[in-house]
Amino acid sequence: MKQIQMFTDGSCLGNPGPGGWAAVLRYGDTQKEFGGGFSGTTNNRMEILAVIEGLSALKEPCSVALYTDSQYVRNAVEKKWLDSWQVNGWKTAAKKPVKNKDLWTRLLPLLSKHSVRFHWVRGHSGHPENELCDTIARDHASRPGLPPDIQAE
Repeated sequence: MKQIQMFTDGSCLGNPGPGGWAAVLRYGDTQKEFGGGFSGTTNNRMEILAVIEGLSALKEPCSVALYTDSQYVRNAVEKKWLDSWQVNGWKTAAKKPVKNKDLWTRLLPLLSKHSVRFHWVRGHSGHPENELCDTIARDHASRPGLPPDIQAE
């Protein structure tokens, strides 16, 4: 199984507001950087989407060391919030609908396909790849004519 390093970030210029996501994939000496954006979205949606798009770019099952500054995304997986939400009919412990269900349901099969280990990095702390992802995400968020994020809460 290929060993991949993946770095992700999401950005929102206002929350909600125009947002961008970015992923950097590294396999050996090869690095791929990409991103996208939407109008009228949230930072959390962009953080989740960065992980979805990064994992979706992998053509075969891989072992992924995923570096993110999003405690929300990391905790949803590592603290098994996703498992609880599914068991509870996509309701939180407070019996409220889970936000971003559309993205979480897209992420679940990718987490089954790949062996993903989450690593949290402090955002805006000089971590080179996190800073790169932040720059890419902000660039996409600031582009004119972004499509609407029709699922954003």
